[in-house]
Amino acid sequence: MTLLPIFVKLDGRPGLMVGAGNVALEKLHSLLPTGLRIRVIAPEAKDEFRVLAAEGRIQWTQRAFEPADLDGNFIVIAATNDPEVNATVYREADRRGILTNSVDDPPHCDFYFGSIVRRGDLQIAISTAGQSPAVAQQLKHEIDAQLPDDLGSWLKEIGQLRRNILATHPPGEDRKALLHRIARRQMLTHSPQDSNDDQGKVYLVGAGPGDPDLLTLKALRLIRAANVILHDDLVTSEILALANPNAEIVNVGKRCGTKSITQEEINALMTEHASAGRSVVRLKSGDPLIFGRAAEEMAALKEADISFEVVPGITSAFAAAAAIPCSLTDRNGASNVVFSTGHHAQSHNEATIPELEDATRVVYMPGRDLTLLALQWLGEGLPPDFPCAIVSHAAQPGQQVQRTTLGELGDARPTLSPSLLIAGWTLRTFTDTQLRQMANEAATA
Repeated sequence: MTLLPIFVKLDGRPGLMVGAGNVALEKLHSLLPTGLRIRVIAPEAKDEFRVLAAEGRIQWTQRAFEPADLDGNFIVIAATNDPEVNATVYREADRRGILTNSVDDPPHCDFYFGSIVRRGDLQIAISTAGQSPAVAQQLKHEIDAQLPDDLGSWLKEIGQLRRNILATHPPGEDRKALLHRIARRQMLTHSPQDSNDDQGKVYLVGAGPGDPDLLTLKALRLIRAANVILHDDLVTSEILALANPNAEIVNVGKRCGTKSITQEEINALMTEHASAGRSVVRLKSGDPLIFGRAAEEMAALKEADISFEVVPGITSAFAAAAAIPCSLTDRNGASNVVFSTGHHAQSHNEATIPELEDATRVVYMPGRDLTLLALQWLGEGLPPDFPCAIVSHAAQPGQQVQRTTLGELGDARPTLSPSLLIAGWTLRTFTDTQLRQMANEAATA
């Protein structure tokens, strides 16, 4: 089968979608940005279709399909969960000369939806002629990871410059060469290079608290494009699964509190791979600049004259606060936030903590026994009813939140690592009734 890849203008044209369930929803999201005037025929519809119909973005007719529904349409999508209905839609559309896509049924398709990589007006569409949409999706992710973010805005500038050249330069080889010259730039970023063409680059990347959905877009692109990933032990398998299948993945974190590799060896690995021209992602849980030993690694890379970049991530303190839920700051009771680790939290005193009670305290890696920490804080003058919460596995499937007070903190039940302690008056933002309601809603979501 030979397909002709074309880009069709759909803005303002009529289109029919038969079906309004899960099968149809994915195609609807692809069609909405095109400006196609979409009419949906289905006896029942998912909530997303109902909302779009109420907003006037689509038209929904609540009944079964009839062949006359096809008349006057430019394209048709058959997307019900009934193969016989889809086959009827295709057969009747074919009689009328209307191009039709019958979802997940290649023999009944006049065209296929490609997997699309977008950067502004730039679109790269990938098709496998229905053989394997999963392959098309994988290629989409690989290409997306390699294209720079600013390609869309750059293309817009090139388009304006091209129009100026066409208006001011006579036709000929000189104008053609000029147009090609202004279009030149390095498109792919899979092996970013600095001024030394033989040297790679190191990215200190924050992996966030563990949920892949909380990765930044830049972190995701770099993970997918990296030649080498050196990751902390707390980086989840779901995030590592996003890496390029050909990437070398090395765990350089702690296991059960014991390092299997020294910091000096990590520094040497980063330097060695970058010097060999590879793109290296040093993947750290949370944010690399919060208790991630980034300072030592940046110093080592500077000393070795290795190009590097820091890509921030969502630190676990923010994920833990969202899990409680509470704000880390509040104009009525918390104008400061103090970040510390379990070891350093016990060395604070009144001279180092501004306004003892006017601060939310966040303690990373607080340990399983919080008795000494509680006694230290009580000795600093914090009241026994000072609110506390211990969050374990924030933003992960096993997330747990244990609320207590400073006076009872020493009796808190041990939690699974990784855990984090938050203490401050902002924890009282919600009433107990509101918290129970939110917990019930989260459990049923």
